[in-house]
Amino acid sequence: MSGLEDISRHFHEKIWSLQQMLDLWVVELPQIKMKKFGQELCGLERLLEEFEKCVDEQKQQLQKLKEMQAVYQQALQDVQHMKDHMPPHIPRMKSALSGKEAGMKPKEGVDIQPAPAGNPKKTSRNFTKEMSFITTLEFESIPQYMRGRVSYEQLNAAVSSMNAAATAKYKILHQPVKGLSNHARKLHQRFKDQENKETKGQFFVVEEDIREFTQMKVDKRFQGILNMLRHCQRLRELRGGGLTRYLFL
Repeated sequence: MSGLEDISRHFHEKIWSLQQMLDLWVVELPQIKMKKFGQELCGLERLLEEFEKCVDEQKQQLQKLKEMQAVYQQALQDVQHMKDHMPPHIPRMKSALSGKEAGMKPKEGVDIQPAPAGNPKKTSRNFTKEMSFITTLEFESIPQYMRGRVSYEQLNAAVSSMNAAATAKYKILHQPVKGLSNHARKLHQRFKDQENKETKGQFFVVEEDIREFTQMKVDKRFQGILNMLRHCQRLRELRGGGLTRYLFL
């Protein structure tokens, strides 16, 4: 602001000086004074041209700043939109088996004892394959007739429940039988009986596992969810021996 005030003051002084010369025009001025008057007038004209040039440059700069402000505001709105619509489930890579079961607690009666102390060998049996969550694009690719009234959040909640069931199941299978409670031993034997040649090296759950370890209802709606998960290539069914196994892909 002080720069503009200085420029304004300078212009006023120049104009005042020229005005004084004009007021004395009635008096015959020496030739040298007339020459100085012309020089002052030309100098003021050049100064005005420079000032106009600076004003134009500042206008262009202001326009660029306004454009940058618009871009910034749009980016801010986009970030806020992303923050307000962050999906509760983010697709992630397979993780190691842990005691957490995606927020789902096993039903009462399942006593899973900790593994005995020592240095157990780290093998692939210490891991449980988890089903990755459904992305919004995948959900939108599911035909409407197949989706029905199931929402994106409900579908991923089912994925979380199935992961919880698999985690609890294979945590029992990965422990020595002698370290398990009586109920857990029965479950261990049941899990082993469900396996066959086709399930070797595969991770799967059955409806009974879902009932045992989660609160999810195994009903007609659940069957519709399974259809959607098959459509998204998250699992496949393996039938045999009066049992339907849901293999994680």
